[in-house]
Amino acid sequence: MDAGLKTISIGMLGAGVVGSQVARLLQSDRQELSDRSGALLVLKKVGVRTLSAREGIDTSMITTDLNSIVTDPEINIVIEVMGGIEPARTLILEAIKNKKSVITANKALLATHGHELFNAADAAKVDLYYEAAVAGAIPIIRSMRESLAGDQITRVMGIVNGTTNYILTKMHEEGREFADVLKEAQALGYAEADPSADIEGHDAAAKAALLASLAFHSTVTIDEVYCEGITKISIDDVNAAKAMKAVIKLLAIAEITVNDEISVRVHPVMLPISHPLASVRDAFNAVYVESEAAGELMFYGRGAGGAPTASAILGDLVAVTRHRAYSTVGYGESDYADLDIAPTSQVRSQFFVRLHVADKSGVLASIAQTFASEDISIQTVRQAGMGKDAELIVVTHKASEDALDACVKKLSKMEIVTKVESVIRVEGAVS
Repeated sequence: MDAGLKTISIGMLGAGVVGSQVARLLQSDRQELSDRSGALLVLKKVGVRTLSAREGIDTSMITTDLNSIVTDPEINIVIEVMGGIEPARTLILEAIKNKKSVITANKALLATHGHELFNAADAAKVDLYYEAAVAGAIPIIRSMRESLAGDQITRVMGIVNGTTNYILTKMHEEGREFADVLKEAQALGYAEADPSADIEGHDAAAKAALLASLAFHSTVTIDEVYCEGITKISIDDVNAAKAMKAVIKLLAIAEITVNDEISVRVHPVMLPISHPLASVRDAFNAVYVESEAAGELMFYGRGAGGAPTASAILGDLVAVTRHRAYSTVGYGESDYADLDIAPTSQVRSQFFVRLHVADKSGVLASIAQTFASEDISIQTVRQAGMGKDAELIVVTHKASEDALDACVKKLSKMEIVTKVESVIRVEGAVS
C-alpha cells in the first residue's frame, strides 16, 4: 500500500446487520478500497446504543458515545446505518457542522428531513450521499443524479420493497393466501415481527419521495406521497390478474403530469406479464426509468440485506473519499425546479374493479350506466358465476381518482351490487 496516501478516518453510527457488513468489508478489502479511493481508509470508531461485542469489529473501536464520533476532529467521514429519525438527524447535522461528509442508508430520515440535511451539507461544502437508501445494491441514485443529468426524466416506476414483492410472488406462483405467505416471509427474515412499514407501503413511500425529488429536482417529502399497501390484495384478485395475463405488484410511481406537476404514489398495480417489471420475483427490486433522450431503462438487483446494502455504502465511500482526498465535493441535490405536487384526486389511471352482483338480466347495463354517469369509459367486462351471485370484473379506460371513487360509492349503494370487492390500478394493456 502506498505510504504516501492521505489517511481518511471513518466513524460509523450503528453496527447491526448492515453496519457489521460494512465494517467487515472495510477491513477485509481495505487495500483495494484504498487503492480505488486514492486515500488510506481507516475505520476508527463504531457507535452503538448498547455496549456489547460485535463480530468482526475490534472492541476498542466500539463506543456508546455517539456524539464523540460526529465531533471527533480526526474523523473525516461518518457512515450512518442506525436508522430512525432521532437521534440520527441530530447526529448527522452535528457531523456536517463539524465539516464531515456523511453517507447514510436512512430513507425515512431523508424522506422527512432531506431538504434540511442537504441544505446543511451544501452550506458546509461536504458530501451527503445516500445510494443505499433506495433499492439496496442497485445503483439507481448515482445513475439518476449523474448519468442521466443531461436528460429529462419523465417517469420513474419501481418495485422498491422486497418483502411485499416476495409475498405477491408467492401468492401468484403458488396460489397462497396473503396471511400465510406473510408468516413465511417473517420466518425467513424478509419481514419484521411488525411488518406494517412494508405491507402498508410506508417503506416504499419513503423511497418514492427520494426518487421523485431526485428525478424532478424538487423537494418531495413522504407526507406528500399517496400510500396504499397490499393488505387488501386477495387470492381472488391474483387469480383474476392471471386470467388477464397480468400480475399484481406494489409499485412506487413518480411522474410529471400534463400540468407540469409531480404525481408521486405507492399502491398495488396490475401489470401485463409483458412488462419488464412483471418478471421481477421474490425479494428482488427493480426501478424502471423513462426519459426523453435515453428512453426506457431498467435497473435490477437485490434491494435489501446486509451485503447488498453494504455494497452501495462502500460505493458511496469510494466516491466521497476521492472528494476528501482532493479537497472537493461531489454534486449536491438540486431543487431548482420546485414543482408542485399534483393532487392525487386528479391523477388519471386505468382501474380494475371486481364486484359481486345479482345474476339477473339488466345488471350489466345498469353497472355500465353507473360508470358512464361519472364519465368513466369501460374497456373490458368479464362475468363469472351463476345463480344468486355473479362476479363482475370491469377494466376501465383512464379516469381520475375522484371519478372512480364517486363511481364506487354509487355502485356500493345499488341493490343489485352485493359488494365491491376490490379496486386496483392498471398499468399497460391487460385484457
